[in-house]
Order: sequence, then C-alpha cells, then structure tokens
Amino acid sequence: MTIYIGNLSYQATEEDIREVFTEYGTVQRVVLPIDRETGRMRGFAFVEMAGDGEEEKAITDLDGAEWMGRQLKVNKAKPKETAPRRSF
Repeated sequence: MTIYIGNLSYQATEEDIREVFTEYGTVQRVVLPIDRETGRMRGFAFVEMAGDGEEEKAITDLDGAEWMGRQLKVNKAKPKETAPRRSF
C-alpha cells in the first residue's frame, strides 16, 4: 500500500517526511512530485512503508494532524487512473 499525504507545506523535504513516518516503521520510499513548469513541490507526497500495519497506524495518527503549520490529509493512495485512448 502507498500512503498519500496532502496539504503539505511547500518547505517540507523528503528528509522531513521520512523522519515523521519513521516513527511508525520502516520507510521504503518517499516521493515528492515537482511541478514541471515551476520546479516547486506540488504540496503532496507519497510514502511506502514496509508493512500494512505500520501504514494503517500512520494514517490513523497523522490524518488531520497539524504539521509545519498545515493540517495534513493522510490516506491510502488511490491507483493512478489512465485516460482512455481515443481512436480516430
């Protein structure tokens, strides 16, 4: 499972996020999407952890928590939807 973290401060770094989520278990990966045009962070991230139990605890504890002056939105990430291809 992958965790979605929304409403992140634009000052948050991968290290900041990793530090918070390490309190819940082993963090395997942190992804901070960057806007292609501005080069700025987009205000959300994805975290993958070693175990589902760790992820569930992190979601329960952090959803709605205030961090870096923002109220976090933390939940299970939804699979990326692909747009249907048009045939002409």
